[in-house]
Amino acid sequence: MSPAVEVRPVLSSRDLEQFIRFPFQLYRNDPYWVPPLLDERRKFLSPRHNPFFDHADVALWLAWRNGQVVGTISSHVDHLHNQVHEEKTGMFGFFETVDDYQVAEALLTTARDWVRSKGMNALRGPLSFSQNHEVGMLLEGEPGPPMVMMPYNPPYYNEFVERFGLTKVMDVYAYVADLSQFHGDPSGLPEKLVRVTNLAKERAGIVTRRPRMKDFDAELQRAKQVYNQAWVRNWGFVPMTDAEVDKLAGDLKQILDPRLCVIVEAGERPVGLSVCVPDVNQVLKHLNGRLFPLGWLKALWYARKITGARLMIMGVVEDFRGHGVEAVLMYETVRSAIESGYTAIEFSWILETNEMMNRIIVKVGGPYGARRYRTYRIYQMPV
Repeated sequence: MSPAVEVRPVLSSRDLEQFIRFPFQLYRNDPYWVPPLLDERRKFLSPRHNPFFDHADVALWLAWRNGQVVGTISSHVDHLHNQVHEEKTGMFGFFETVDDYQVAEALLTTARDWVRSKGMNALRGPLSFSQNHEVGMLLEGEPGPPMVMMPYNPPYYNEFVERFGLTKVMDVYAYVADLSQFHGDPSGLPEKLVRVTNLAKERAGIVTRRPRMKDFDAELQRAKQVYNQAWVRNWGFVPMTDAEVDKLAGDLKQILDPRLCVIVEAGERPVGLSVCVPDVNQVLKHLNGRLFPLGWLKALWYARKITGARLMIMGVVEDFRGHGVEAVLMYETVRSAIESGYTAIEFSWILETNEMMNRIIVKVGGPYGARRYRTYRIYQMPV
């Protein structure tokens, strides 16, 4: 019989450090895992630094066996989510475990019982912590490291959560396009795409531009308007608080390439937005979680070699949908990526039920080789 597994709450800074560092041990021989920056993880999991905690109850847990950490999980109740969706849903995230179902069962049981004790009637995840952060569990797709802010896990995770009784509630898709075929010259894009884009701009009465980084605070206010309007009807979406938008913007500003971001305006009104960021995971995989003392030198070196980008935010306010604005955003982003020397772009993540966006990616992205290459799953069970 296997030694007993004990799940204990994270109560101290030492516990938190073990929680953060466990994946470094778990994935040490996995060539695809990308280590996060340790300091970034500490701040993300800190109520003092992460405004998610302002509207959520959060518990972090460590699984122990024979004096060793063998797994981690979070259980949390996002009161803002439940208010918006009129639900009583608890969440789990940061699910990591050795290849042993006994450990996974102990972790998931702890999360289930905790959300039940909070009056919830369902457990959903993994969400680390919400749909504004890392979403889902890698289900299937092409091998390789994840793009920035996308999850990664071994296949046995899905087997374990399904064995526990969690079932699919939603799949989300990632698409990728190989831009190396254009050799830095967007004139190779099909003429039909250019005509469609120009026609959509004319009919919708819109113009596109890049963000003005010197006017970042004002640009952020315009982005907030579009973001919370454009996604309001999406499954599971919860509008970001001002503090959360400010934090996300501050994080993204450090890695943003303004050439890859597009703002669509009708007169003075912002009506569409896309945010595409360089794949800094190509840098992080070389740093082993540290910028100091020498990690920043590596970061500067590898930052010059980033070849991929992820289109992570794209939306259009409701009264401008169906006029081709989504296609304009996608075309302008891809064109800029090609001009800027990127050789791959990922569009992620897209809800499986978002028929319009999936159709646009296939229709507009098809001519430059965009294809669905990874699927992620969000699970749920009654508690």
